[in-house]
Amino acid sequence: MKRCEWANSDQLMRNYHDEEWGVPVHDDRRLFEYLILEGTQAGLSWSTILKKREEYRIAFYNFDAAKILRYVPGNIYNLMSNPGIIRNRMKIKAAVTNAEAFLEVQRQFGSFDAYIWHFVGGNPIINAWKKLADIPVFTQESEAMSRDMKKRGFSFVGSTICYAFMQAVGMVNDHIVECFRYKTCK
Repeated sequence: MKRCEWANSDQLMRNYHDEEWGVPVHDDRRLFEYLILEGTQAGLSWSTILKKREEYRIAFYNFDAAKILRYVPGNIYNLMSNPGIIRNRMKIKAAVTNAEAFLEVQRQFGSFDAYIWHFVGGNPIINAWKKLADIPVFTQESEAMSRDMKKRGFSFVGSTICYAFMQAVGMVNDHIVECFRYKTCK
């Protein structure tokens, strides 16, 4: 069974690739989770984030933006001492900042899903990459998303992070064409 080569490092990565990556997501809470995790991943491996994912769900109230928004400085201090997550003050504060921007987007657009999917016209972009090296790290859509999100107050949403987010939540199908998941996610 052929899969995208980045997913072959360990069982956790294979499971993520085989069950989640590239599957269209339309649930606001799950979209927010991916947004926070992709921003946290900046400069780190995705495998590191996946290993800490369950602890993130606990520490960030299962990615309930309204609860995260009520964080006080003491909560951030406690998170900084939590070995189960990435203890980077800027990334932790970004989760709080992004919770506020996320809730505002929900108010303006009715849902985060409606807002975020408009960058691809509501439907996944289906690519046909033959090898991993062909896949870009950002696109004009991820650049537009990044610019707009930054204007709305989000942080840790550069165009590369936005593109990784788009890949994760199925806004683009970047499985290589020989991958067994390519047709499923198409």
